[in-house]
Parts: sequence; C-alpha cells; structure tokens
Amino acid sequence: MEFLKKLGIKKINEGVSTGLQWHNSKGGKLDSYSPVDGKLIATVKMTDRRQYDAVMKKATAAFESWRQWPAPKRGEVVRQISEALRTHKEALGKLVSYEMGKSLQEGLGEVQEMIDICDFAVGLSRQLHGLTMHSERPGHRMYEQYHPLGIVGVISAFNFPVAVWSWNAALAWVCGDVCVWKPSEKAPLCGIACQHIIESVFKKNSVPEGVSNLIIGGRETGEWMSADTRMPLVSATGSTRMGKAVGKTVGERLGRSLLELGGNNAIIISKDADLDMALIGAVFGAVGTAGQRCTSTRRLIIHKSVYNKFRDKLVNAYRQLKIGNPLDVKNHVGPLIDKDAVALYLQSVEKCKAEGGQFLVEAAVLKGKAYQSGCYVQPCIAEVKNHYSIVQHETFAPILYLIKYSTLEEAIALQNAVPQGLSSAIMTNNLKEAETFLSTAGSDCGIANVNIGTSGAEIGGAFGGEKETGGGRESGSDAWKVYMRRQTNTINYTSKLPLAQGIKFDL
Repeated sequence: MEFLKKLGIKKINEGVSTGLQWHNSKGGKLDSYSPVDGKLIATVKMTDRRQYDAVMKKATAAFESWRQWPAPKRGEVVRQISEALRTHKEALGKLVSYEMGKSLQEGLGEVQEMIDICDFAVGLSRQLHGLTMHSERPGHRMYEQYHPLGIVGVISAFNFPVAVWSWNAALAWVCGDVCVWKPSEKAPLCGIACQHIIESVFKKNSVPEGVSNLIIGGRETGEWMSADTRMPLVSATGSTRMGKAVGKTVGERLGRSLLELGGNNAIIISKDADLDMALIGAVFGAVGTAGQRCTSTRRLIIHKSVYNKFRDKLVNAYRQLKIGNPLDVKNHVGPLIDKDAVALYLQSVEKCKAEGGQFLVEAAVLKGKAYQSGCYVQPCIAEVKNHYSIVQHETFAPILYLIKYSTLEEAIALQNAVPQGLSSAIMTNNLKEAETFLSTAGSDCGIANVNIGTSGAEIGGAFGGEKETGGGRESGSDAWKVYMRRQTNTINYTSKLPLAQGIKFDL
C-alpha cells in the first residue's frame, strides 16, 4: 500500500523496538485486518516475556542518561518529531483511517493532534516550574521542584491508535521520562509507523536507545506492565473493566496509574438552543468515528418544548448520512473496528428494544460489495428512559438515545445519573443556564462544554473524566505533573539549626 511505503515501514515482522534498534520477536503472530475492506494488512510478531524484560532493561539504562539532558534540549528533540509528523501527516493519517476505520478527515485530525501536543510540549520544556514558600524559620528558604519519574508505560486503545500515545509520550519525554508503549492489538501497524517516524529523529540527535520503546501484544502484555515495579506510572486508555484491572494491579504495588476509561456523554438541548448549531454537534458527536470515541455523544437530553422539532431535524439528518469507505472524503461514517463490535452493537439494540426503547432510525448491518468487511452498520436513534440498564452502559457503536426533560435541574440530574463522567455539553443561548451547567450544581464530568458538542477536545486543556472514567488527566494544562515526582526543599543558610513549630532540642 502506497501510504505504508511512504512511511518507510520495513520492519513490520519484527515488532519490538527500543527507539534505535528493531528486534526479531519469538512471540506469537498478530494479524492486522482492515475493517474498511476486510483485507489482511500485515502480520506482526508479538513481544515475548524475554524481550519484554530486555526492553525494560534498555529503558532503565536510558532513563539514567535521558533525565540528565536539559529539558529544553529534550524539547528540541520533540520539536523535530513535530516536524517529522508534519512531513508524514498524509500517509500516517491514511494508515490510521485504513487500519482503524475512522474517516480520513478524522485520521488526519488525529495526526494533527500529535503535532499540536508536540508543539505544546516544546514550550513546556522551558517552564517545568515549581513554587517558593516562606519559611517560619529565619534564614531558611523553602521551595518545591519536579524531577523525572522514570519509565512511563502507555497502553493505548484502537479508537485513537496514535494520538493518545503522543499525549503521553511528548509530555513524558520533555519531563525527562522514557516510554514503553503497547499499542492496541487491533491497530499495531499505527504503532510501528510512529516508531519508524521518530527513529530517524532520535538517531540524528544521539538520543539514548531505550527512550522510546514499542512492544506488541494483547492482554497478557498489559498485565506484565501493570505488575512491573520498574514502571512507576502506567497510563491506560480503554474500557472501565480494563481500567479497574490495571488500577488494582498497579495500586497493589503502590505505583501510579493514569486511567482514561469509558464515557456516556450527553448533550442537553435547551429550549433556548440554536437548534441548527445543536444538530451539527449532536450528529458529529454521535456518528463520528462510528460512535467509537470515549467522548462520543450517547444521549441527547432535549427540552420538551423543542423535542419534536429537534427529533425530526435529527432523523432527517441521519437519512442524509453517507456510510462507506472512510478513505473517500464524501463519506461521513466508516466501519466499526471488527465483527465483535458489530455483535455488541446488535446485542445493545436488542436490549434497548426489550427495555422499551422505540427506534426512530432502525439499526442494521449493511450488506453489499461496498460493505464486504461486514463491519459497517447503520447509525440508529432510539427514544428511551435514562434509567434503562442499556442506557447506563457505554456501547462503542453509533447508537443515540433521546430523552425528554422539563426543567434544567431535571436535565442536569439526568446528565449526571450514569456511572461514567467524561464529557458533557449544553446547547443554550441562556446565560443563566450555561453558568448553572458549569457550576458546582451542574455537570459532574471532567469536561463540560457550552454550545459545542462532547467530542473534539483541544490539547491545551487537561483531558479526562470522573467516576468510572477513571479520574486521569492527559494532554494540556498542568497534566505534565503526572509524569514527574514532586520534591519539597528547605535550605538553611544560617549558622544555627532552629526546628519547626518552635520545638527546642538542645544538647
């Protein structure tokens, strides 16, 4: 495939990289099929336990050297990675689209997120700041500083096969950490491609081998990482079930975990909303990436006075959706990741009907030559009650639930009455409603938006959510502190040794 050639991928079958060297694995084989056409893209080898330990040894040694590099010098390496990503944006975006199934525009957008976080990290490399505090003791100065943490493990999910890794890696690198990355077993080539892109940058700058490491594997490999005391931080993106397992294992060894888990995101459509604007936010949020974003819009909570009008606009918009090959820019919706995802979509639809859900746009698995992979489905809409068990659950598919409300307080209560707490939004031109939604009595999510949808977060803000979403924060703001250890320092520049709290201890 032309875009694979442009990415310079030559070591597909080896599957283990320490940043400068590729190593032939003796582990099992992993086939990567495209959900676009069902074709086998490539077969890669998985990392075995012996190689995993070898990677960890390289990473440990690399950290001893890398943490001594001045942070702006580390930032310069990341700046060059940003330039390399710009050069390879089209080819990498096409690979993301083909291996994962999201639209080409979204694939290119994901690579742009990588570029943006690199640019953010470059600036950050010159402002890894601490604080100074006044001491109660005369002739003393107190301050705090941040030091590199060590090896950061990154377990990424299939739906954002490259961007979420870069959120972690770019910040970790400028902070002086090294990374061990296990990409999703459903999109391993995206990980291999990224490793090839940064390899030339690392060689040109004499970056120590082991600063960026790639391992290929499934659940067992993630379990190695979670239990590894050599890895002080494990950043994991995926299901709530997976996150609970990772958090438990990492917690038992008193390590740190950064968890980005499930979402069950709602948009409140107010009686004072711009309905045309709300329609765009709702449709993209619900069908973008075929409903396979953690920030996908799952629920629309619509004021009763505009419910029928907005419902009809929404159904009409769904009839105009173009579903097909995501590399064709005319199509809005691509496939689900695999046939297992299709089965879960169908199961969820049946559960919704069994609980009383009324479908306005029916679900279907699409047939025909254009849908030969068997992974294309019809985005569907159902009228439901918020308490239905299926509505409380996150289904990674384009199923949109409509719920009616009467008062803003009721709408916010409905919005919050799910186990997940990632992203939320309100569409309103009423200032009181907007401010109430953002107040302590409003949304309980990590992300709360006004007059934009639940998807499409920018890298400048910290990304993450509460409750069963895991509580982690990645990307912008002060998320960099997760990748460092905080140290409080007190300096006595006198010839006496007074104790704090006025304690006397004379010899």
